[in-house]
Amino acid sequence: MNTHLLALQLMAAQGVLGAFDTLYHHELTEALAQRSSARTELAIHALRAMIYSVLFIGLSAWTWQGAWALVLLAVFGVEIILTLWDFVVEDSTRLLPASERITHTVLAMNGGAFVMLLALNTPAWLAQPTAFVWQPYGLLSVFLAVCGIGVGLSGVRDAFAAMQLGVTAMKEESLPLIRFGDKAENVLVTGATGFIGQRLVRALLADGHRVTVLSRDPRRAAWLFDGKVRCIDSMQELASGYPVDVIINLAGARILGWRWTAARKAVLRSSRIDLTNSLVEWIARAEHKPRLLLSASAIGYYGIQRQGDERELTEDDLPQDIFMSQLCRDWELAAQAAATHGVRVIRMRFGVVFGQQGALPMMLLPIRLGIGGPFGSGKQWLSWIHVHDLLRGMAHLWHAQEDGVYNFTAPECVTQKRFSELAASVIHRPSFFPTPGFPMRLGLGEQADLLLEGQRVVPARLQASGFEFSYPELRSALLQIL
Repeated sequence: MNTHLLALQLMAAQGVLGAFDTLYHHELTEALAQRSSARTELAIHALRAMIYSVLFIGLSAWTWQGAWALVLLAVFGVEIILTLWDFVVEDSTRLLPASERITHTVLAMNGGAFVMLLALNTPAWLAQPTAFVWQPYGLLSVFLAVCGIGVGLSGVRDAFAAMQLGVTAMKEESLPLIRFGDKAENVLVTGATGFIGQRLVRALLADGHRVTVLSRDPRRAAWLFDGKVRCIDSMQELASGYPVDVIINLAGARILGWRWTAARKAVLRSSRIDLTNSLVEWIARAEHKPRLLLSASAIGYYGIQRQGDERELTEDDLPQDIFMSQLCRDWELAAQAAATHGVRVIRMRFGVVFGQQGALPMMLLPIRLGIGGPFGSGKQWLSWIHVHDLLRGMAHLWHAQEDGVYNFTAPECVTQKRFSELAASVIHRPSFFPTPGFPMRLGLGEQADLLLEGQRVVPARLQASGFEFSYPELRSALLQIL
């Protein structure tokens, strides 16, 4: 059999496996571009992607003869070194899921096979005059060229993400330390591996507090925080005599994403309400009752504010008879039950939280690509808050005397169209390409209301309590983040 053709077929398989690994693991489940610890890994991925881009395109329809065969061997050598380096960096910075380990193993085996087959051709190529010789293989060559373009674009994306993480690290270091209290306390955090949770745990540790993390994957959580926190996978694991002074409840499956089927709604409710119930059950049997429960909710509590409605919604406004509103209401009721055990309960209704992770990168993606613009009419209200102000707000309420509900939104509420215009001006992109509402409703169903409708929510109680925002206006927040 033609070893060169077999090598190219294995390269095509490598392209398919690599695309799966990049999209499913690196982008979706692991979200490497949003992890500060993944900067080196992303830089390695960028270099490897550029090498693979050259190999896929260069070998798709040409043979490398003469001195070019030696160049090809050198490129293979560099790729092998980068792959081994990548393995070391991955194992030192994160806990890989089983599916990713299996995929990487298959990629390594397949890659070794096609490199060996191509190396077998090297003696014959070396004997030829130095040249690139046209030798196409029909659709296989076209597919390999497409793979080369795709992996090249992926490399550019990873390089940009690595640089952005470096800028982010410098910006985070420049932010002032958040002080939660004058003495070290024992804090239990749920949802600690999420965007907000990671920032919160690191801020608590920096302020000298002792942190316990409730996570479905305690090994991954321990890895994420360098072993500086205690990790448990259920409240049953926490003894009734274990001292907890403050509980911060952020847990909940991601709202935006899969269509809200009956099964998905059940997951959203269970991840919030059932978990909160387990916290209250533990509080009931705890020998040392926590003094404070800070429990997350969302401004989805207020339901939909129709376009053209200019009212400012405060903590006194009522929920509506729709899913997202009732979900937040029941979540808050579950948390409020802790008050019967003498715990001060503060329910925090979050707006869209802006930072390097979370919703903002997804909202900015079309703008970065030059095809940004408003969703639907663009007249819907967008209530947001900078993640640093959100954490400062928690710290502000740490020893506040009042309990109850607080809106965690910035004083400046903007329309979705205004957000697109400001974001585009900050990153120097156009903003003229609207996304029609109809296909969004068709694809997302009821969930589309989160994007196409809005609420004009103000932080009435937070400001009345004396809290001052570091980023009260959208432009200043975006400039700090971007």
